[in-house]
Amino acid sequence: DCHFPIQNIPFGVFQPEGKTPRCGSAIGDYAIDLPVAETMGLLPPEVKGTFSKPELNAFMALGRPIWRKVRVSIQGFLSSENKDLNAKSAEETGLLVPLAKVKMHLPARIGDYTDFFSSRYHATNCGIMFRGKENALQPNWVHLPVGYHGRASSIVPSGTPVIRPRGQMRPAEDKPPVFGTCKLMDFELEMAAFVGPGNNLGEPIPIDKAEDHIFGLVLMNDWSARDIQKWEYVPLGPFLGKSFGTTISPWIVTLDALEPFRIASGKQEPEPLPYLRDKQLTSYDIKLSVAIQGKDMKKAHTVCQANASYLYWTFAQQITHHSVNGCNMRPGDLLGTGTISGPEPHEYGSMLELSWKGTKPLKLPDGERRFLRDEDTVLMSDTAKARDSKLDLETVLASFFLLDKSLPADLTQKWNRIYNNLDVSGWNMHR
Repeated sequence: DCHFPIQNIPFGVFQPEGKTPRCGSAIGDYAIDLPVAETMGLLPPEVKGTFSKPELNAFMALGRPIWRKVRVSIQGFLSSENKDLNAKSAEETGLLVPLAKVKMHLPARIGDYTDFFSSRYHATNCGIMFRGKENALQPNWVHLPVGYHGRASSIVPSGTPVIRPRGQMRPAEDKPPVFGTCKLMDFELEMAAFVGPGNNLGEPIPIDKAEDHIFGLVLMNDWSARDIQKWEYVPLGPFLGKSFGTTISPWIVTLDALEPFRIASGKQEPEPLPYLRDKQLTSYDIKLSVAIQGKDMKKAHTVCQANASYLYWTFAQQITHHSVNGCNMRPGDLLGTGTISGPEPHEYGSMLELSWKGTKPLKLPDGERRFLRDEDTVLMSDTAKARDSKLDLETVLASFFLLDKSLPADLTQKWNRIYNNLDVSGWNMHR
């Protein structure tokens, strides 16, 4: 029982102590150095030179048959039947590196990032709060996956501190806007798909081929400054309230690894237009969890438990709709699902919903929360179980620092203090 069983074989970019970043996979408590594996002749010839750069883009571009071949090769040389390889010899050659001794990086060079709005429960909750129950969903929502273009440059891997942003807000409707530090800081529980092979400009990706263009999934937290977002988002959507930071888990889990956890999605009514009709119409039974640990708390407190199956629009529908106008997707592009919420209050995937716009504060061991406090640490986990197989996506964690009080030079020291004091028993985390 471990976070990275042989059935998983995720992909990412890690950096051993004193060395440069490199492409890798993971098994148990070890990272697998893929350039070393290639040098040892353990990988298929089709990927020769693919892992020479510390990014997975070239591998993503090769397509699903090659991804499968590499995963099978890795599972083969890690198999208990392989008498020539053991943990000690693998460490000595540099093939296996203890995860406790590595730093994780972004798994790919992310050229473009799009965030969708694919959970009906979340969309409905937001609509009720801001427009009323009778007008909860906008007319277009049930006909297409609503999305917006985000900022790729501010996407960071787990463990990167996030600074509380500044911007314009309008706290009182009868007064002019003010400039200052965000007061309503929020997390958003999401998943995201990394694009594999792209498509040519002007050539849409058909729905029945869409999954062949998805390399794999990560867990994502699209941090949100609600007060900045509320004032700025009309008429063009989110801007500064979102672009200051998005955190993703560093290990990408492939769709092949997630296949045992595929389940039927709920019926879509009205039926989508023909180009969006997904014959499989499936989701994944992945349990999602969010916990908060304040700076004075001894352990993290769970505030949300949801499931990836609560997504209304599928990953295939998202990438198909994104490309239907001829937009060209590229290897390493990132597509976020939007906040994933369930039907029950404990399944709401944001503080906005959990506290119902601040009117119902959450009770934590160190006091009430309407939104996030400075130096809160947010921990997210995805777990999938089926038969004898278990997969975990990496936990996302980050802490907040009030810009007025924390100069950039203080961040590393302050972050290390918070990280080292965290009670992370039961959570799967690698810095």
